[in-house]
Amino acid sequence: MAVLKPPTTDEFARAAELREALRRFHRTSDDVAAEHGLTSRAYLLLLMIKTARNGKARASLGELEDRLQLGKSTVAELVLRSEKRGLVQRDLDRERPGAITVALTAAGEQQLGEVITELGDERRRLIDILTKLG
Repeated sequence: MAVLKPPTTDEFARAAELREALRRFHRTSDDVAAEHGLTSRAYLLLLMIKTARNGKARASLGELEDRLQLGKSTVAELVLRSEKRGLVQRDLDRERPGAITVALTAAGEQQLGEVITELGDERRRLIDILTKLG
């Protein structure tokens, strides 16, 4: 078994700076989302739908479970609540019989756009820190 070198003071400082920057970004994102009437999870749901892996701004429930790292029932409930608020719509997947896809409504697009715009400076700050620490 290899003997590991203990972290240096600089490595501890970089780890702390990274965690602080991530936590600050997460907290600011939650606050801004709340100002626009979205919970943290609803904001992330809208963002993952908008940036669906297929490039069509339409995500399957399985993809949302994977990207959000949430269970099937939690994602289903989150989609249902968002649909009731008029932020998303569910449709049958034309390519996979029996499967459901989720897309943003105009209201969902609007709310997500407002949050993304307001968080622009925070994203740039986090990217700068990540670049510096990388």
